[in-house]
This record gives sequence, C-alpha cells and structure tokens, in this order.
Amino acid sequence: MNIYEELQWRGLVADCTDAAELQRQLGLRRVTLYCGFDPTADSLHVGHLVPLLALRRFQNAGHCPIAVAGGATGSIGDPSGKSAERSLLTKEQITANVEAVRPQLARLLDFNLQPNRAALVDNADWTAGVSFLDFLRDIGKHFTVNQMVAKESVRARMEDRDVGISYTEFSYMLLQAFDFYELARAHGCDLQIGGSDQWGNITAGTDLIRKKLGRPAWGLTLPLITKADGTKFGKTEAGTVWLDARKTSVYRFYQFWINTGDGDVIKFLKYFTFQSREEIEALEQAHAANPGARTAHRALAKSVTDLIHGEAATQEAVRASEVLFGAPLEGISAATFTDIVGEVPTKSLEAAQLAAPGLLLSEALVLAALCSSKGQARKDIEGGGIYVNNNRETNSQRALTVADLLFGKHVLLRKGKKNYTVLTAH
Repeated sequence: MNIYEELQWRGLVADCTDAAELQRQLGLRRVTLYCGFDPTADSLHVGHLVPLLALRRFQNAGHCPIAVAGGATGSIGDPSGKSAERSLLTKEQITANVEAVRPQLARLLDFNLQPNRAALVDNADWTAGVSFLDFLRDIGKHFTVNQMVAKESVRARMEDRDVGISYTEFSYMLLQAFDFYELARAHGCDLQIGGSDQWGNITAGTDLIRKKLGRPAWGLTLPLITKADGTKFGKTEAGTVWLDARKTSVYRFYQFWINTGDGDVIKFLKYFTFQSREEIEALEQAHAANPGARTAHRALAKSVTDLIHGEAATQEAVRASEVLFGAPLEGISAATFTDIVGEVPTKSLEAAQLAAPGLLLSEALVLAALCSSKGQARKDIEGGGIYVNNNRETNSQRALTVADLLFGKHVLLRKGKKNYTVLTAH
C-alpha cells in the first residue's frame, strides 16, 4: 500500500489536483511537500494533528516534509471558516507564538532522518524583504479578482453586509500562494497539503507556480474533522484541547481521547495514530464484539498521548484515570493527583478541624455533599459504601485527621463506585 492508498484507506483524502499524476510522481521519486501552521496562539491544538501527522506519514514513506510556521500569514489571518474578522496580533505576539509552536512541530517530524529529513521554516523570512509594490507587480498580477471572489469563504463574508471582509483578509490567498511559489522555487516543493477549507488557497498556489515557474505542482486536502454527533471536534466543556501540557494537562488530554464516542473511535484511530491497518482492524473487531470493554478507546488515547507527551507522561495519565476507578493511591505523584482534583468536586475545610480528635467521617461526608445527613452517612459507612483515599471504611466512628491528608492538604472521599469529592484543607 503506497502513501496515497494509505491516506485513502484512512479516510484522509478530501480532494486532490490531478490525483493520478500525483500518485505516479509519489511512486517515481522523493517528493517535497509542505503544510503551514499559522501561530494564532501560543500552542497548537488537536485540530492541527491531522495535517501534522500527514506530514509525518509522507516522511515515513520516504518523502520530504516542510512545516511552515506562519510568522507572516499569521499576522493577517486566514478568513477560511471564519464568519467574522480575526483580531490582529502584534508582531511581538506572533514572534512569541512562533517560538512556542516550533517545538510542537518538531516533536512529530524527524529533522535528522537521511535522506528525507524534515525542515521547519518561517514564511516571515521570505516576505520581510518584499515591498508592497513588488508584491503587487510580481504576484498580484497573476490573480483576477473574479478568481479570488469565487472562493467560498470570501464570497460568504462578502454576502454578509454586516460583517464583510477587509482587504487584509481578502489578500490572504495571495500570501499563501506566494509561500507555495517560494518553497517550490527555493526547495523544490511540489505538493501542499491542508484542511479542506484550504482548497482555494492551495489551488491559487499551484496556478502561481505554473505561471511563474512553468511546471506543475499539486494540492491535496484533508477532511475537516467532525464527530458523529455533529458537535465540534477538539472542544470540551473546558474549552480547546491544546498540545501544550501547561494549557491542557496530560490527564485531560488523555481523557479527551478516552471519551471519544463509540461511533468515532475507529475513525479516529485511522486519523490520529500510526497503528497499522491490521492493528486497527483487530481493534475494530474487538470494539464491535464488546464496546463496553473500551479496548479501542484506550488504544487511541495511549497512542495519541504517547505521540504528543511521551510514554512516561501517558503512564501518569493512565494512573490518574485508574485512581478514579478505585485503584490504590500508593506511589501516585502530586502532579497526577492535582489533575484528579481538577476533575472531581472539591470542598474546602479548615485545617484546624483535622486536629485531634479530628473530624468525624460522617460529618465530612455531609460537608462533601456525598451524604444528605450524618445519619445517612453512618449507614453508608457501615454498609461498606464509603472510601477514604480509596480505602474502604466501615467504622462509623472513624475521624479524619492530618494523617489522612495526601500531599499535606487533600483527602479523597468516595461513595459507591463513581461519586468522588476532594476535601482540601486550608
């Protein structure tokens, strides 16, 4: 199975310019390709993973990937998929974002692999010295306004009289086409990949290369990810799922993939992992036979978290997940337990309440809103349904003391299998 066939099997081909010829070229020689990532924030998010992983898939197949950090295009903002004008970032913000995004781009591409090592470039490097007049004469003359207006995202904004589109965003297509042309001229780049909303920008680049360099270039778009229930991919109640662990903890990142819907899990294994066809088909069979076992979900979560954060961080996230299913707390790190605290209800109590003789567990359960009254709490304790730091407690006269504090400040209380509250001493 060649790289194009693999992308098709994974459902990763939305559209392609002259697909037959591109497949032929991919089979004949080492092709250089690129994808751009505008630094609109100080981290990439899970929505960027499909094109970023696609670059690595091409590299694994022997081709040469270029990741473009959009220091120039990021200062303009792509109108694709946007119903309103973006807020422009300052030069300082863009520079800081590019530097923050660089290591994330570098994590998934191999910059030492010979002879097809990856490259990481910034389009600010080749646009900085180009004057406005030179750009209009050398690039702008090759585009008609008719062609630019025909782009769906531009047309939609123009039809909305209340919003409209600025000349700044209207010009984005020319800047992206200039990127493709410059990479073709300087690096022999023949192929640009991107989301399906980038089709107009990509084909503008292939046209520019044909007109200025007199040779063909290709564009391939990847599907925009949607979930089976129609909700937006990459969003949770807490917001965007970022690749930076400081913005989305490894535990929450892992949980995002664990919580994938049953109807999406096999599709996401194809999109977001490097597992082979045989491995994914085996997981598909296991999922069909027993979806409740969540074997495919765990494989997905582990694979993606390993890729982005490394195996050690994944093991900590798995450990935190197991704690919320009753696993012992021995050996858990403070950082992992902090992630757990963020996932369950938390109540405060005065540290003085834990001084000898301590706070009766029955009172603590009422404080934690796990029991409606001290009487009910005593019945639940004696019935074996109450756990302190994941250890069952059946003594209704039990009191919590400072000895029960985890990391000097937390007590994890559980009622039944899934009802947790963390008491935090202040």
